[in-house]
Amino acid sequence: MKVHLLISYILFASLTLGQDSQDSLSNYSFPDFRDIDSSMKEVYPFVDYTKNNYQFYSKESKNFSVFYDKMNSIIAHKKGKLNMYHIGGSHLQADIYTHDIRTYLQTRWEGVTGERGWVFPFDLAKTNNPGNYEFSSPNTWTPYRSVVQKPHKVDIDYGILGCAVTCADSVITINFKHDRTTVKPPMNHLRIYHNVGEFPYWIHFGTDELLASCTTNNPEEGYTDVYFTDPVEELNIQFCRIYDQAPELEIHGFLMMNDEPGFSYTAIGINGAGLYTYLENIRFEEQLKAYPPDFFAYSVGTNDGNVPYADFNPQVYKDNLEKMMQMALRANPDCALLLTVPNDSYYRRRYLNKNIARERDMIRELAAKYDMAVWDLYGLMGGLGSSKTWKLNGLMRSDLIHFTYLGYHFKGELYIDGLLKFMDQMQGQKLINHAEEEL
Repeated sequence: MKVHLLISYILFASLTLGQDSQDSLSNYSFPDFRDIDSSMKEVYPFVDYTKNNYQFYSKESKNFSVFYDKMNSIIAHKKGKLNMYHIGGSHLQADIYTHDIRTYLQTRWEGVTGERGWVFPFDLAKTNNPGNYEFSSPNTWTPYRSVVQKPHKVDIDYGILGCAVTCADSVITINFKHDRTTVKPPMNHLRIYHNVGEFPYWIHFGTDELLASCTTNNPEEGYTDVYFTDPVEELNIQFCRIYDQAPELEIHGFLMMNDEPGFSYTAIGINGAGLYTYLENIRFEEQLKAYPPDFFAYSVGTNDGNVPYADFNPQVYKDNLEKMMQMALRANPDCALLLTVPNDSYYRRRYLNKNIARERDMIRELAAKYDMAVWDLYGLMGGLGSSKTWKLNGLMRSDLIHFTYLGYHFKGELYIDGLLKFMDQMQGQKLINHAEEEL
């Protein structure tokens, strides 16, 4: 056994590690491609594929080791769940490349699917809704987004999604269905986030009324849990006011859950949001603790850094990012935090944005401090000014901030490939550590 492990260790170390074989997380030699078409190198030669990996700045990462073990266990034994979050701005509200990630995780391994997680009725808020689901309602709604209607100016306690819609009607209907997606996780447990305190509305479910076996209300945190006898894929929800003077209905989001093993991948995004936006959402941490993360990717920084060079304070950005990280760690001390460097962009379409590189410096410092990982999108794009090259190749829009649909899907492929490389990377470290323990 020891000889076999020693041989495995020597072979793996000679193929993948640098001179310091005890430091496999930082010295692992990544292939350019793990699971995407290698012809991409010819199609997009300007991309620095050598940077498409998880970069660690410490020898060990306990949290990522826990994440790796949980993920491996779910795949092998078809039991358990991983709650994965990804937060950003408009890149995330559209939920294009994050849905590619979700689709991959929920279809890649037989018998491993998962649940949908958080969704918000952006359709009702009259802003761009993700293309993979649809909300509709015959009622008139008032939209609230924490970027536009600031928390200190409105009587809305924003939560994890940073948005809300309200309706003053006495009878209200909301419909939900999946749309343009191959993954449609059924739900047998629905959590509706609404007004805090007394909730003076009856909740009905139309033709699925008989399936609603149990309904409980949490007035302190402002949600109602509904349990169905059989899984459902669509919703027809009616809210009926109990008395005339009842406050208007507030909807802050829906959490869609089931008993299936696998992964949820929640995208949190508001057009124009920065770290400062989410830090002002009073119920963010409370709601995060109610559905705690096992993995949290931070892709916030495009809007934080979209200012003149002299107006950007890297230390403020670092402090804000650290506060967001600490909220996730308070919700789950074992949560793996992936700090992603924002994409290259131009300020006002004309000026090179040198603030992104300054954000990267702060991100690396935090990754080293907390033993977490970095995905350097800025670096793999090609660094300063590379967004113009991406635009010329049909991957970025003319604003030199947002990607095209093709660009977002390519970004999703790169992200998935980086995740798979991490799995190889962690497997290699565990193999080495196990071999050294046996020697």
